[in-house]
Amino acid sequence: MNILPKSVSKLINEFSKLPGIGPRTAARLTFYLLSKGDADIEELGKAIYHLKRNLKKCSQCFNIAETDPCVICQDKKRDKSLILVLESPLDILAMEKTREYNGLYHVLGGAISPVDDIGPEDLRIKELLDRIKKNFYNFERSEKQGSRAIARGPYISEVILATNPSLEGEATAMYIAQQISKKIKVTRIARGLPMGGDLEYADEVTLSRALEGRKEY
Repeated sequence: MNILPKSVSKLINEFSKLPGIGPRTAARLTFYLLSKGDADIEELGKAIYHLKRNLKKCSQCFNIAETDPCVICQDKKRDKSLILVLESPLDILAMEKTREYNGLYHVLGGAISPVDDIGPEDLRIKELLDRIKKNFYNFERSEKQGSRAIARGPYISEVILATNPSLEGEATAMYIAQQISKKIKVTRIARGLPMGGDLEYADEVTLSRALEGRKEY
């Protein structure tokens, strides 16, 4: 017999669905909220309710944003010759904390995983290749005319592969590297990250060293 009110049981159940949250933690969170005032609970409810209503995906890098292009892609101070390829938008937050990278990003939306039936066509690899090809083609056209100054788009000189150091992440990085033109420099972030670890959990120093020690494929 469940002695808890239905509303309490329902919230515990919903919390339990979140990653890393077990039944006990879910119960603690629920009873913590019960100890808070109505205004605090109302603000939390509003934040959750409006979470996805004002968000969209950037059509250039596929980061979550409120504008399209996102603030990073719009920033004129960013180095548009660099593209750092990541698995998820959460990885961008980790990289930005390092303050070591000032280029653009590209979010794949996951990694190649045959076990989970995820192939290259299920990720934003085609969009990445199209993005690289378009910018490099514009640069080559301007070069043939004898001047870089009239390049029609930002020239991408390096693609940094920063997928997670897991079997899936490594397979994804290798696949992408094979698809990119040999005319463009392709690097992989160094092994400052542990095998099997996720980018989002790494500290700033580890990420900074991994970025500094990247190697060409």
